[in-house]
Amino acid sequence: MARVTVSRTEHFNAAHRLLNPEWDDKRNMAVFGKCSNPNYHGHNYDLIVKLTGEQDPDTGYVMDMKELSDLVKKEIISRFDHRNLNLDTKEFNNLNPTAENIVVVIYNLLRPHIDPSLTLKLILNETERNQVEYPVD
Repeated sequence: MARVTVSRTEHFNAAHRLLNPEWDDKRNMAVFGKCSNPNYHGHNYDLIVKLTGEQDPDTGYVMDMKELSDLVKKEIISRFDHRNLNLDTKEFNNLNPTAENIVVVIYNLLRPHIDPSLTLKLILNETERNQVEYPVD
């Protein structure tokens, strides 16, 4: 069977504040701008989960998209949706919740639940203009 890439897009909303706790507010604002607002700010994130692999000869699937959607909802959406990433999640308790860090955390949460024969790639859209991709080739 052919190698195919399938993609599933999911959505979540979350607030965060970008900051380095070793710096004072003035330096954090100089580096992170309005993203370091002490009262936080939010985004409507779109997460694209891409899997590449051989099609199953019996189903024609790379992975059942319903199973993939359920997995993302269980491991990611239920954990981060309508949360303050800095305050409400253990993953960002000591990690600056930049888009780059968020996509790596999501990858590490999903990877153990996906068949190792499949290549996993994520694209996280923080805004319609800002996106990050992990891993990179």
